Amino acid sequence: MERNFGKWLVASDIDGTLNSKARKLPHRNKVAIEKFISAGGYFTLASGRPISSLERAWKTVETNCAAVALNGGLIYDFKEHKILKKTSIGKEGQDFVKAVIKKFGKAPYFIEVGVFGAENAYIVKKGLMSTCQVVFDRVPHTYQNVDTVPTDDWCKIIFWGNPLAINKLKKFAKAYPNAGNFMSSSVVSFEMLAPNTHKGTGVMELAKLLGVDKAHTAAIGDYFNDWDMLKTVGFPACAGQAPKAIHNICKFEACHCNNGCVAELLDYIMAGKAES
Repeated sequence: MERNFGKWLVASDIDGTLNSKARKLPHRNKVAIEKFISAGGYFTLASGRPISSLERAWKTVETNCAAVALNGGLIYDFKEHKILKKTSIGKEGQDFVKAVIKKFGKAPYFIEVGVFGAENAYIVKKGLMSTCQVVFDRVPHTYQNVDTVPTDDWCKIIFWGNPLAINKLKKFAKAYPNAGNFMSSSVVSFEMLAPNTHKGTGVMELAKLLGVDKAHTAAIGDYFNDWDMLKTVGFPACAGQAPKAIHNICKFEACHCNNGCVAELLDYIMAGKAES
C-alpha cells in the first residue's frame, strides 16, 4: 500500500545542498523530489536568494508550495506570484547599516553593502564583490544612496569585504545587539535580517499555513547560514560536506551534495525512518 506524506514539509537550501558544487541539480534529487511530491509530501526551497534568482532554481524542481527567500525575510508563492509574508528590517537596523557605511569606508577595512528587497537589490556601497554577485545571480539592482532605499523593502543586508574587514565588522556588530539577526555566509560576507528572522522562522510559518506539525518539518543545509533553520525544524539534516558543527546539530547526515544529498534525505523519510 502506498503511503501518503502529506503531513511532511521538507525544506532544502540550494547551493551546496539541492545543487552540486557546480550549481547543477543532480538527477537523483530531481527524481526523489518528484516521487515525494507525488506521494503527497510538501517540498520547498529555503534560500538566501531574492525572488528573481530563486525562481530559476524553483523552475528546475517545481516545488508544490511557497518558498522561503532572502533567508526568511520573504515567503513567496511562485505559482500565484504572490508575497505571503515580508519582514523588513526596522529603523535600528537601518541606522546600523548607515553606521557601517560611515565607519568602513576605507581600505583595508572597506565594506561593500547591499540592501535586498522583495524584487530588487540596492547597492548602497559598491565594489567588485557586490557587483559580481548581483550580476552573476542576475538580480535586478540599482546603485544608489542608502537614504533613498524604500524603508519597507529592507528584507536582507549583505556586507562584503576581505576576511580582515569582515572580522572587524563582526566585532562592530556586537555593539548593536538589537539591530538584527546576524549570520556568516562566507569568509568574505556577513548578512543581517530583521530580529528573530531566519530561514527557520520562514519554514515554520509555511508549515503553519500548510497545517504541518513541527515534528514533521525537515530541513537540509550545508553551512552556518542554515544553522537557525536546522535548529528550528523537527528533523534537521545536512549535506555530507557541511562543517562538523553543523553535523553535530543534525539528526540525519546525508552524502555530499554532488551525490544527491536531498534525495538521500527524502528516501530516508519515505522509508519511514524519520518518524519519532
